[in-house]
Amino acid sequence: MGRLGYIFRCIAHMDYGALFDTVGRVHEKSGKNRVWLFFDVVKCGFKFGAGYKDYDLLEFYNMDDAHRATFVTRGVNNTIVRMLNDPSYYHIVDNKNEFYTVFGEYLHREWLHFSQSSKEDFIRFMEGRDQIIAKPSDASCGQGVEKLSRADFDSLDDMYDHLKRAGIDLVEDVVIQHPDMAAINPGSVNTIRVYTILADGEPHVIYACIRMGNSDRPVDNINAGGMYSVVDLETGKIAGPACDKNYHVYERHPRTGTLLTGYQIPLWDSVMALCLEAAKKIPQMGYVGWDVAITEDGPLFIEANNLPGHDAFPQMPSQAPDHIGFKPEFQKYLKGL
Repeated sequence: MGRLGYIFRCIAHMDYGALFDTVGRVHEKSGKNRVWLFFDVVKCGFKFGAGYKDYDLLEFYNMDDAHRATFVTRGVNNTIVRMLNDPSYYHIVDNKNEFYTVFGEYLHREWLHFSQSSKEDFIRFMEGRDQIIAKPSDASCGQGVEKLSRADFDSLDDMYDHLKRAGIDLVEDVVIQHPDMAAINPGSVNTIRVYTILADGEPHVIYACIRMGNSDRPVDNINAGGMYSVVDLETGKIAGPACDKNYHVYERHPRTGTLLTGYQIPLWDSVMALCLEAAKKIPQMGYVGWDVAITEDGPLFIEANNLPGHDAFPQMPSQAPDHIGFKPEFQKYLKGL
């Protein structure tokens, strides 16, 4: 009854509005029959763990099942998480203040647990600082993150009150990124998302990409208007054009004109070493996505993710024209996936 029960639960909780929206959108793009698409989307959900966005973004409607089976879908990504991560340790990376404490040696910046601090603590923290980054307690995908200037407020009392109203959980120093990273897009700290897994107790970097902002916001997250490019693990060079979640492909960054393919990420060996070292710190978390900023003094952590997003893998149509997804890379280390 386990498998049958799972199917019944999926049917009961299916978002039929999103399903029909997907069918209509794909019909408009592909011209395929709506009824066929309806059943194919449902089939891909059960057989390949593909969500509606997966089906649309990865263009599953243009593939046979053999090729679909090579993709890391939402369901496959969740399976990897279940195989490698112990939920009782999620709090270490879910809670930013706890992450900052455990991985403090890799942050290389000062921070304040604002929601647990007094106004006097905040005023002391602001001594000698003109700008800060403020993050709410429930921040995800870069939502709610603000870069604030002291000069924009009449007083530190006003700034403190603003942060309280905004539900800010922590404030921290602004990261000054390496000039080579700022040249790509100076409006955001452009981070490297590094995916590590532990296999037989040994850490491995399985994938890395650079995430770049493309808006007036100081974040690079692809769910907040940003875009990403694959980075070659051996050389640290950007391996191809950038993609965003609106199907756009960018040979050059639209804000600076920087040519992306072949661009050298600075201090690449240090980035790899940082993540491999950190991956051993919590062996109960065998699959982590590390967000790394690079300064002139070296790389540092912005945050980590216990459910690393599968939407940044090189699986978009422009990145996988042969319709081969990223799952085989995981299967080199994970038997039975």
